[in-house]
Amino acid sequence: MPGTYAFQDFLGAYSGPGGVADISSGGIAEEGITIAFDEDKATKTNGADGDWMYSLHAASGGMVTVRVLKTSPLNAFFGRLYNFETSSGANYGRGTFTGRNVSTGDAFVCDGCGIRKFPDNVNAKEGGTNEWVFMAGVIDVTLGDGNPALAENGGI
Repeated sequence: MPGTYAFQDFLGAYSGPGGVADISSGGIAEEGITIAFDEDKATKTNGADGDWMYSLHAASGGMVTVRVLKTSPLNAFFGRLYNFETSSGANYGRGTFTGRNVSTGDAFVCDGCGIRKFPDNVNAKEGGTNEWVFMAGVIDVTLGDGNPALAENGGI
């Protein structure tokens, strides 16, 4: 059965010692939000005799990229968050992103998040976007099957 995707069905939030924000509305750019893992989950080593060995990696960290319109109030929030986080090691890397798409059943939790760097700030003919990149210590992702009835029972 064919399915339908809509960003309007996405519910997301950031929470941490520097504050709480809705990341599913309020000026999210059309490029949206990306969750990316840092590395492959496994590697393969080939032996001289043709045998092979797999090594499974425990790490599951990565990056969360939130793209917002230049005029979004999220820029001010993330700017204050950046200043708070980088003021002390006690404040950095303690944020959590959560998100789910209620129509597809996709869900993610990213723990141990900290802003990688203040975004490049372009002032041009058109306003454009700002990309806020957060490092994440652990990412847990579940992809749904696109069935809204099942999505209500799963996810976060």
